[in-house]
Amino acid sequence: MTLCGPALAGWCERHPLAVAGSAPLAVAYSGGADSTALLLAVRDRWPDRARAFHVHHGLQAAGDDFEAHARAFCARHGVPLRVAHVQAAHAPGQSPEDAARRARYEALARMAQEEGASCVLLGQHADDQAETLLLALSRGAGLPGLAAMPEHFERHGVVFGRPLLDLPAQALRAVLNEAGHAFVDDPSNADARFTRNRIRATLMPAWAEAFPGFRLLLARSARHAAQAQRLLDELAAIDLAACGTPPAITPLRALSRERQANALRAWLRREEGVAPSAAQLEELLDQIAACTTRGHRIEIKVASGCVVRDGERLCYRAG
Repeated sequence: MTLCGPALAGWCERHPLAVAGSAPLAVAYSGGADSTALLLAVRDRWPDRARAFHVHHGLQAAGDDFEAHARAFCARHGVPLRVAHVQAAHAPGQSPEDAARRARYEALARMAQEEGASCVLLGQHADDQAETLLLALSRGAGLPGLAAMPEHFERHGVVFGRPLLDLPAQALRAVLNEAGHAFVDDPSNADARFTRNRIRATLMPAWAEAFPGFRLLLARSARHAAQAQRLLDELAAIDLAACGTPPAITPLRALSRERQANALRAWLRREEGVAPSAAQLEELLDQIAACTTRGHRIEIKVASGCVVRDGERLCYRAG
């Protein structure tokens, strides 16, 4: 794939350890245009190492057709395929998209570990990145949300990569159509119940008409946000080294309110795997500011648990 090849090569130069050695390299292959283009590029570059991982989410009847297409395509192009069947139905109060995403990553990580793959490559492209940023803006997200999707990350002990974030979806489809490669279209992508689909159908065309080339500009903004977040993470590490983990209240109070907030977010995210809402964090900061006596009590609900005072430190008690 002449379009994906340079993008894949650039990603490999930036993350050489992810592709070093002779271990298998996997592509999360749905059968859609983006993952098809990426799978062919990986096969062309590493014909003996390329693997395809397909996840059947168990959410729609078309899933059986997607699996059949994946099996036929991989057999035709000589790419070993693994298929995982999951039940990605969401629990009450849980986002259907989040439930499906969680099940998918768990299945991909499990297959990667079983296959001994050095990394799993994902086919998200510039349109996906722009949609993610617009979705974050619509929810009033902070820097982590505005950073959108990283091109390299680790989850469940497995390295994942996104080499195509600078390539628009239309260009990927055009290359596949020109070469005569078949791909599938997921009918759920047209379901207006999902916020991302409404952004894709309504906002993206309007942005494209008003600001041609906006996808790459939004991707640049996401990279700036990611860079700023990395700096905040470094500052949080410095402050938590001084305050301890979990943080002691006295040295925490010596920081500015903004640095307190940054350190507390980092502590809760890294150590407890939870994220306070803006209102919860503001309330916690108010309680820390008021904590001038030994007997002052702190108890703020965060996620399913609480941040409480335990002697001279804060601690998190899971619900």
